[in-house]
Amino acid sequence: MDAADKARLKAEAARLGFAEARVTTASAVPGAAEALATYLAEGRHGDMGWMAETEARRAAPQTLWPAARSIIMVATNYDPATDPLSLIAAPDRGYVSVYARGDDYHDILKKRLRALAAWLVARHGGEVKLFVDTAPVMEKPLAERAGLGWQGRHTNLVSRRFGSWLFLGSLFTDLDIPPDDGEDDHCGSCRACEPACPTGALAGGRIDPRRCIAYLTIEHKGHIPADLRPLIGNRIFGCDDCLAVCPWNKFAGGGDGAHLPRAELMAPRLADLAALDDATFRALFAKSPIKRLGLTRLLRNVLIAVGNSGRPALAEIAIPHLGHAQPLVRAMAAWAVRRLLPEAERQTLARRHRHAESDPAVLAEWDY
Repeated sequence: MDAADKARLKAEAARLGFAEARVTTASAVPGAAEALATYLAEGRHGDMGWMAETEARRAAPQTLWPAARSIIMVATNYDPATDPLSLIAAPDRGYVSVYARGDDYHDILKKRLRALAAWLVARHGGEVKLFVDTAPVMEKPLAERAGLGWQGRHTNLVSRRFGSWLFLGSLFTDLDIPPDDGEDDHCGSCRACEPACPTGALAGGRIDPRRCIAYLTIEHKGHIPADLRPLIGNRIFGCDDCLAVCPWNKFAGGGDGAHLPRAELMAPRLADLAALDDATFRALFAKSPIKRLGLTRLLRNVLIAVGNSGRPALAEIAIPHLGHAQPLVRAMAAWAVRRLLPEAERQTLARRHRHAESDPAVLAEWDY
């Protein structure tokens, strides 16, 4: 494929709705495997055991698919229309990360990538494989080498054209396509994202996911450490603080329209979320990335938000869950009511529920 063919490929990607498409080789990104090994050795992947399990395949694209010669990296811009952090000030509402306020971006990007793959094969032949954050592909280092942007100090990709609001996807091919130039780091002396992190998960351009609210509310399966719960505020699914303060966002210019927010996910009422059962949970989040969380962990997050609300009246949301079937939920219900209610009311509830409790984590919340 020559430069003219590549230009037509990029034009087709734009026609399909991608904000940008750029090309890199399928060779390993220098230093990426070593950085991953260090990350895993330090245990920073936390509960994300799949990262360790797929380390060998993740280290180099051609380990995943030996026939790959080129990789087309694509980006979709999901810049929010308004300041997303304004929703953090609503104590009776849950904060949902911008990326999860609409339909699942995996489905959106896969549909577009399949169309781009079909176009490529029809005109140039070869074989293709496409990936959207569901395979052991180190998307951010590849995107940086392709020139889509650079890994900012918040460790997400930053673009001079689109800021920090980018979804990434990759199209592997066994065709030889002239690669684009990579992108340099343009963070300079800016450190805005690091102090913006509510839990101090960012430092020196590195992240400790074990302190990251996005990790804690989405990936972490168990009890969230007690010292971090008050710092989560009303964030029930993810966190955008470090992304939202990035100065490069002023160039984002609005999203591309593919990731439209759903009204019920912009700022859902904590009381409504706490009332969900399995059936209503599945119906509400059928097309949302939140569905992968499961009802138990969503209730855990909602009850932490209730406990952080500072509104004693919201304890009524938590009280029914003191007898929930899942100890993870019961524990956070106990944590919430003890933060919101006066001592006498807490003790009354403790006497009512503690005698039938056998789970150590739940007992620890009553016996604080």
